[in-house]
Amino acid sequence: MPQTAAQAPGVPDAGRWKALVFIALAQLVVVLDATIVNIALPSVQQDLGISDGNRQWVVTAYALAFGGLLLFGGRIADLCGRKRVFVVGLGGFAVASVLGGAATNEAMMFGARALQGVFGALLAPAALSLLAVMFTDSKERAKAFGIYGAIAGGGGAVGLILGGFLTEYLNWRWTFFINIPFALVAAAGAYLVIREPRVGRDRSPLDIPGVILSTLGLVALVYGFTRAESDGWSDSVTVGMFVGAAVLLLAFVLVESKVKAPLLPLRVVTERNRGGIYLSLGLAVIAMFGLFLFLTYYLQVVKGYSPVKTGFAFLPMIAGMVTGSTQIGTRLMTRVAPRLLMGPGFLLAAVGMLLLTQLEIDSSYAAVLLPAVLLLGLGMGTAFMPAMSMATQGVEPRDADVASAMVNTSQQVGGAIGTALLNTIAASATTSYIADHIGGAATRSQQQLVQLQGQVQGYTSAIRFAVGILVVAALIALAFVNAGRPGETTVAASGEGVEDELPVPVVAH
Repeated sequence: MPQTAAQAPGVPDAGRWKALVFIALAQLVVVLDATIVNIALPSVQQDLGISDGNRQWVVTAYALAFGGLLLFGGRIADLCGRKRVFVVGLGGFAVASVLGGAATNEAMMFGARALQGVFGALLAPAALSLLAVMFTDSKERAKAFGIYGAIAGGGGAVGLILGGFLTEYLNWRWTFFINIPFALVAAAGAYLVIREPRVGRDRSPLDIPGVILSTLGLVALVYGFTRAESDGWSDSVTVGMFVGAAVLLLAFVLVESKVKAPLLPLRVVTERNRGGIYLSLGLAVIAMFGLFLFLTYYLQVVKGYSPVKTGFAFLPMIAGMVTGSTQIGTRLMTRVAPRLLMGPGFLLAAVGMLLLTQLEIDSSYAAVLLPAVLLLGLGMGTAFMPAMSMATQGVEPRDADVASAMVNTSQQVGGAIGTALLNTIAASATTSYIADHIGGAATRSQQQLVQLQGQVQGYTSAIRFAVGILVVAALIALAFVNAGRPGETTVAASGEGVEDELPVPVVAH
């Protein structure tokens, strides 16, 4: 019989390490899907007859649903139970993946991607909050979040590799079907081994105005950045989306400060450490997602790599992320303050990105790309691990789900912003370079060379901007995250109603 009994308060769950395997597998499904479709997108577009103007919706439909519903998903996990929502999210994600793989037209594809986003928004916060309440010993927590952080940081690059293999040797439909066995195994394993603590859930009535305002505000924000990429920053609809997002999110904050049972208790984000982590993590993901896209295009379009070869080019980054998270981050998390891992980690990643600003058409992979992606992976892995752990550390059990949802919200919104913002910068730099140099190209081959040089110029211009973003993320982490290492008590310098911050999450009142 499956272990469906609840975990006794204050008693570590005997099956917590088995549960970690299935939680990590579920997280891999979510982060894989953020990038695995990117490499297959040209094939999807051709097969389904999707226009150039509409192809962005294969990515955007997922991002809008995911980013817009994450806070709602965290609250549903509170009301209905984290384990139940986790399993339902996995099952629904598998069904949506079947629909995506079987899509016969663009409407079916867009609908399947949106449905994946909906169930991802249920799954992701439930997964992280389960870790937060199951691992309470500081050393065990460091190991568990080291594994989780490695998957969260490296899963996107794994998606690029897997997407390359599936697209080149099977077809694009397998980039959807591959989710199904992962999701079903994770759901079955979670049902059998996860035991949720008996206490700590918030069963207050659902904050309907908060749900509506936060969902519409986040959707407007993500759509605004996505539209800016294709229609420009001065487009009237783009500007309207940003204005609407600001109004809706401001109204959301005002409502949350007044209602008795808010969707997002402001104490979660106004606490100094968590606020700093959400902001720095979101900025880091802005830089990271844009880089994935630029390197993919550089390797395939400029260098002529196949999808599979492109995927393998990212392997050193994955190795660096796993090493930084499970070795450096995990080993030092219990010995030094989190900011001394996050700040230097983001700065090391910025150094890796700085090397990529030297890219040229004939740049050597071994001389330029290899050291850059290694440093980037090591830095991000080292920073992600304490960020994931600290984001839910010290919160009351009733706030664990919404704190987890905010981690995913900062990542998802950051990814959407990063893709749009950095793509816009790259496109502008490319257009400017080609306009300035095309006049001197007399032959067809010279014109093609100028166009390739313009693309590389665009990538490096955007990467310079991303370097600055990572430096800002490092400074925010160093300035705001003032918690001591586990075993020390740090007084949070936050707003009203925030208690002293403890290094290990409370699991019972």
